[in-house]
Amino acid sequence: MTIPNYSSADFTSALSGLLPRGRVWPRDPESVLMQAVACLAPMYERNCTAAIDLLVTAFPATATDLIPEWQETLGLPDPCAGPSATIAQQRQQIVARLTDSGGQSAPYFIQFAKALGYTITVANDAPFRCGQSRAGHHVGSEEWFYVWTVHAPEFTINPFLAGHSTAGEALGSFGNAVLVCEIESRSPAHTILQFIFE
Repeated sequence: MTIPNYSSADFTSALSGLLPRGRVWPRDPESVLMQAVACLAPMYERNCTAAIDLLVTAFPATATDLIPEWQETLGLPDPCAGPSATIAQQRQQIVARLTDSGGQSAPYFIQFAKALGYTITVANDAPFRCGQSRAGHHVGSEEWFYVWTVHAPEFTINPFLAGHSTAGEALGSFGNAVLVCEIESRSPAHTILQFIFE
């Protein structure tokens, strides 16, 4: 469904249609009455455009003006994003927090990282066991049951995107600081988390 966006001419026509009928209410565009009505129409057009913009910017994935409201609701910004996060990174963090259902499985962390804009894999290490492990498997002690590793690209680039980024932002940013911070804050307390950037 498309959102109707009315012009000044539409509002002028609608307002003139609301006026009473009679000789003292002329519909001639050059009359003082119709010029007064035409002066009001641009205000209604601006309000209509602002209302449509509000519908678009209220949604977290496309928010601009309401980012501070979303951040306050979700306890953001936090140390993970840092003070220089781009608008796109702030949106990603807001959407990731809103859609985060919690979990401790590898698919949960992979999906959460994807919502933040990162592509990762997760490996769970376990000690070598006779009869279960094979040649080439990791060899380690019982403590390796509690170690898990996140494999991520060495650099994750967040380019400037027309329609998503805003004027004044850098043409690109890179790094994995947000990923590390967010995953560490959700890592189960009894485990040891390692990151390998390849």
